[in-house]
Amino acid sequence: MDQHLLAESFLNQIDLNAEEMERLFSFVKLKKVKKKQFLLLEGDVSRYALFVVSGCLRSYCADENGNQYIQQFAPEGWWIGDMYSLVTGQPGHLAVDAVFDSEIAMIAKADLNKLYKEIPQLNIYFRVLAENALVYYQSRAMENLRLTAKERYERFCIRYPTLIACLPQKQVAAYIGVTPEFLSKMLNQ
Repeated sequence: MDQHLLAESFLNQIDLNAEEMERLFSFVKLKKVKKKQFLLLEGDVSRYALFVVSGCLRSYCADENGNQYIQQFAPEGWWIGDMYSLVTGQPGHLAVDAVFDSEIAMIAKADLNKLYKEIPQLNIYFRVLAENALVYYQSRAMENLRLTAKERYERFCIRYPTLIACLPQKQVAAYIGVTPEFLSKMLNQ
């Protein structure tokens, strides 16, 4: 599996020398996951930060009727996980699974804590990620409150241009907060 994309992600935000990069990658676990394979279930404690090398993951929760509410898609080059659980060490509220066959890089939370001390620039990298995640989730919350379904769909297309043609319509509907039937009617108008 190629680690180039992950290295590029780090180097786009911070300067790491070859020794620091080698130390960082000594803690990275690479894994192939099949479509629909779970990496995290609701109620699990999240122990890894997950980076998508190829493919796509999603995070979501489900209600008692099995209706899914997708919080995030993570295509190639994105991070994903249950931040609440990863930060607090408490059981999480999200499931994370593979939308397509995927390759991921995983870094254990305990290893990250070690690396923060050894490679201080990583604090900056993950702070920037956390800030970007906060902006993303705040934007999503406001969009869900203020925008129409059509406008939320348009924002989805902007946010995930590589996914719009290959995701099942049911998952797009679960992301924008409508039924698949409503989305189908809306797109055919």
